[in-house]
Amino acid sequence: MHTIALVSQKGGTGKSTLAIGLAIAAMNDGHKVCLLETDPQGTLSHWSQRRAQAEPAVETVTPAELEDKIPFLDRCGVTLVIIDTPAGHGEAAETAIRCADLCLIPARPSPIDIEATAPTLATIRAVDRPFGFVLNQTPVRSYRIANAAAALSEAAAVIDVLAPSVALRNDQQDAVGAGLSVTEFALAGKSADEIRGLWQWTWGKLTAAEPRYELTLPANQQTDLLAVG
Repeated sequence: MHTIALVSQKGGTGKSTLAIGLAIAAMNDGHKVCLLETDPQGTLSHWSQRRAQAEPAVETVTPAELEDKIPFLDRCGVTLVIIDTPAGHGEAAETAIRCADLCLIPARPSPIDIEATAPTLATIRAVDRPFGFVLNQTPVRSYRIANAAAALSEAAAVIDVLAPSVALRNDQQDAVGAGLSVTEFALAGKSADEIRGLWQWTWGKLTAAEPRYELTLPANQQTDLLAVG
């Protein structure tokens, strides 16, 4: 099983929307996905209530529950966990980072957002977790994208930490409002292509990293995720 944490000190960077997009893209690749919500705003829970399909599972957890929940989901046959965290630099983000095989740091292409990645990056490096930056909600075309990418690469001082960027388009907001991901809402749209590209990049990073939790049980000992409360 693999675990992704979406973390950012700055609010409004689109962590929840990216979590949804990645979850559905992973499901389309055959993964059994669980979204863990540590954000009190409840964006994922509200999205799940609007959704006609039962999957992916969305569960609300406290930071104290997080470290026990992930190996439990592994025993239930989940293959991918995505943790959505609140803005800020608190216990939820720090615990999610410790539990993750890969941390994704969304940032909009602005100096304020780029500067706000520094504390998050410092925490990630303190526990030696793999990471990547996602330039999110970008203009469709702008010099700001290249400038922000250069600034993030310089701040990280590591090559290959920039995931494919995701532009700000109405499809993203409309999809979430309908209880869908953008790859379900506008299958052939540019936003859907970007999310699929982000998932492929993310999966490449995950398969290059060592999973934190890896349990293999006989099929008759695996619990159906639909029975997990």
